[in-house]
Amino acid sequence: MNRVFLELGPITIYWYSVLIVISIVIGIYFSSKQATKNGLGKEFLSDLMFYLIPVGVIGARLYYVIFNFSLFKDNFLDIFKIWEGGLAIYGVVIACLIFIIYYCKKKNKNTLLTIDTLVPYLILGQAIGRWGNFINMEAHGPLTTLAHLKSLHLPNFIIEGMYINGSYYIPTFLYESIWCLLGFIILLIVRKKDKYKHKGILLCIYFTWYGIGRFFIEGFRTDSLYLGVFRISQIVSIILILMGIIGIICILRRNNKCKNIK
Repeated sequence: MNRVFLELGPITIYWYSVLIVISIVIGIYFSSKQATKNGLGKEFLSDLMFYLIPVGVIGARLYYVIFNFSLFKDNFLDIFKIWEGGLAIYGVVIACLIFIIYYCKKKNKNTLLTIDTLVPYLILGQAIGRWGNFINMEAHGPLTTLAHLKSLHLPNFIIEGMYINGSYYIPTFLYESIWCLLGFIILLIVRKKDKYKHKGILLCIYFTWYGIGRFFIEGFRTDSLYLGVFRISQIVSIILILMGIIGIICILRRNNKCKNIK
């Protein structure tokens, strides 16, 4: 499978980069429209996204480097070679959440409303981005057989893409992409019914939904980052699930108390 989208002389553009850009463009466009509707303002959201893009890239790289430091300790310059791979979505989430909190306080904007405006397009971007992993032949599961892949009724191009270095592998990228797409749909449904009345609810649902999916899918992946004998992404997933469930309970209880007071 060809990872290259376009070659212009010395410049090489990869499919993975194209998919990331597509995800960002979709996120900026639709979140800006939502910001106009919910009162945050299109200009505020556009300015925020201008900073979030590099913050997300830095966070994704730092997360990967910290838990793979042995790969970089002898040559620190390799840390900056992000085009060679090595970005982690949880690094994006953590870095962007921290920056959003800071930026919203600076601009006197509602933090939870801002995050709820962005988070549906984050998980949609994850669904799109996983196809970059497919093209790169990475983020797959363990060895399997052609018969097993055919039994899943997968399109032939996916089965062929899972044939790597003479063996077939489980398409965990596909599982996560579908899981994220379902999460995106759920968030849109909740947003339509809730209309931002329960601020922070979309974030908590994202934490819970994505955390559950990533926990189980991570168990199949062959490229996990480890902390001792534990898969780091599974540890983070458990934390997110707990935060999400507790957050949902607290938000619903808080709003019920407000109704009773009224």
